[in-house]
Amino acid sequence: MKKAGFVELVRRVLRETRVDPGWLEPEVTESFIMSQAEEAIGMLDQLKEMGVQLAIDDFGTGYSSLSHLKRLPVHKLKIDRSFVQGVPQDNNDAAIALGNSMQLRVIAEGVETEQQQDFLRAEGCDEGQGYLYGHPVSGADFLSAWQRR
Repeated sequence: MKKAGFVELVRRVLRETRVDPGWLEPEVTESFIMSQAEEAIGMLDQLKEMGVQLAIDDFGTGYSSLSHLKRLPVHKLKIDRSFVQGVPQDNNDAAIALGNSMQLRVIAEGVETEQQQDFLRAEGCDEGQGYLYGHPVSGADFLSAWQRR
């Protein structure tokens, strides 16, 4: 699918389903943004104008320039698990501080221990993902669990 067609696809699906755009949160990898910065920023701007929430995924793996990062119309910064693995022993919280200074919600990927969770929370991380909270499940298993709620 062409990237230019992606924005129109999102617009059409939102119109047809009448889903609130704020419930949609595409995750765009840092490496994609850096490989096509101007085109990606234009696409993300259009999605944000629709009210779609946006997240940068795997932050810290693509060596993004801060000048590009400042221009991105994103709401969340998902820190790659490689930054989380050594916490709290290796307490490098620069990615969390960067996200907070840009007024983004910061999500840590790969949270596996309560010690990591406690450290991240104390450093201002807003959300976490990882085996501490649950393991991946198939779509069918998720739907079944959701329907039992």
